Amino acid sequence: PTDELTQRLSATPRGARLARRLTAAQLAEWGHPHDTEVNDTAQHLVAELAANAVTHGRVPGRDFELRLLLLPGNTLRIEVSDPRGDRALRFRREEDGEHGRGLILVTLLARAWGVAERDVGKTVWAEIGLGPSVSCGMRGRTGKADSEGDAYA
Repeated sequence: PTDELTQRLSATPRGARLARRLTAAQLAEWGHPHDTEVNDTAQHLVAELAANAVTHGRVPGRDFELRLLLLPGNTLRIEVSDPRGDRALRFRREEDGEHGRGLILVTLLARAWGVAERDVGKTVWAEIGLGPSVSCGMRGRTGKADSEGDAYA
């Protein structure tokens, strides 16, 4: 990585919101202001991954970790790690109703994404391109980004 931010956060809804805010601030510092498509997309991805970590990857007394990496090739890698390695990722099924759509959003927004096992838990990562900074209206297209993205069994 050419630059990075790593932060442990409480595995609570407040921690998930803070992860999104930290992402917005860090990307602004890296030259992608709050009203750009890159910043907005990164915030949406972090919101979904952090919500999943807090909702489905939570172990009482354990934090989750947010890591943002600037990679060569003008790429941002977002990693969210949680302490639960025993729950496999899954996509929404019809019987899931309103829940389980988080990974669908991640698939639509990310250039690439995946899961890596850790000694304790797992890391879900997503990558996006860091194109030129331009304003966008993504919020109106994707809806509320802080929604629960139930992506674990």
